[in-house]
Amino acid sequence: MKKILATIATLVVALGTVSAQDLAAVTELYNTGAEAISTDKASALSSFEQALKLAEALGEEGQEIVTNCKNIIPNLKLSLAKDLVKESKFDEAIAALQDVQKVAEAYEAFSVVDEAAGLIPQLKLSKANNLYKAKEFDAAAAAFKEILDADPTDGNAAFFMGASLLSAGKNDEAKAAFETAAANGQEAKANKQLGNIYLKEASAALKAKKYADAVSSALKANEFAPNAQALQVAGQASQAAGKNADAIKYFEQYLEAAPTASNFGAIAFTVGALYQTAKNNAKAKEFYTKALSDPKYGADAKKMLDALK
Repeated sequence: MKKILATIATLVVALGTVSAQDLAAVTELYNTGAEAISTDKASALSSFEQALKLAEALGEEGQEIVTNCKNIIPNLKLSLAKDLVKESKFDEAIAALQDVQKVAEAYEAFSVVDEAAGLIPQLKLSKANNLYKAKEFDAAAAAFKEILDADPTDGNAAFFMGASLLSAGKNDEAKAAFETAAANGQEAKANKQLGNIYLKEASAALKAKKYADAVSSALKANEFAPNAQALQVAGQASQAAGKNADAIKYFEQYLEAAPTASNFGAIAFTVGALYQTAKNNAKAKEFYTKALSDPKYGADAKKMLDALK
C-alpha cells in the first residue's frame, strides 16, 4: 500500500513538473511574439497563434495567456491587413480583412469586427477607382458591380460601372447601369450620359439611313437630357423618311430650343419649304421670314416670300 501511494506521489510530482515546463515554454513563446511586434508583425502573429494553441491545452493554468492572445491576435491581424492596403494590394487586403472579421468574432473582439467591416467597402471602392484610372475598364466595371451587388442602392458605384462599361464599348450594359444610378441619387449626371449615348446612336443611325431608329434614339436622347441637336437629328431623319409632318414638328422644336444656332436660318428655310409643300402658305411665309437674315438662305427666302404674295 505504501508502495502504491509512493508511486502516485511520484506521478503527481512528475505531472506538475511537466505542466510547469509547458507553461514556461508557452510564456516564452508569448514573450517572443510581444518582442517581435514592432519589427516583424507576421512573425509575432505566428508566435501568438502558437502560444494560444498551447496555452489552451494547459487548461486553467494557461488561461491568462489565452486571454491575452485573443486580445492581441485580432488587432495584429488588422494591422497586417492595413499594411496590405498601404501597398495597394487590394484583393489580398480584402481577403485578410474578411479573415480578421472571422477571428475577431470568434474572440469577441467586436470593435475589430466593426473596423474591418467598415474598411472592406472602402477598399473595394479604391480598387475599382484605381482600375478605372488605369483604363482597365472591363476589370473596373466588374469591381464596381461587386460593390453594387453588395449595395444595390449605391448610385455612385452604378454610375462608374456605367462609365467603365461605356469606355469598354458596352453601350447597352452601360445604359442599364446609368439607369440604376439615376434611380439612386445620381439622376442629373447619369441622365446626361444616357442622353449622350442615345444621341450618338441617333447620329449613327441617321448616317446609316436607319431613319426610324434615328428618330427613336434622338427622342430618347432628348428625354434623358434635353438637347437641341437631338431634335435636329429627329427632324432630319423624319424628312429623309418622307414624314414631313414629323420633320416640321421636330425642326420647330429645334428652333425653339436653339434660337441662336448658326444654322437657325437654314432650318427655318427648310421648315418654310416643308410647309409650302404641304400647301400651308401662311406657315411657309412665317418661316421664310425667319430665314431672311441668314447670309446663305436669306436671298432665297425673299424670293419664296415674293412668290407667295
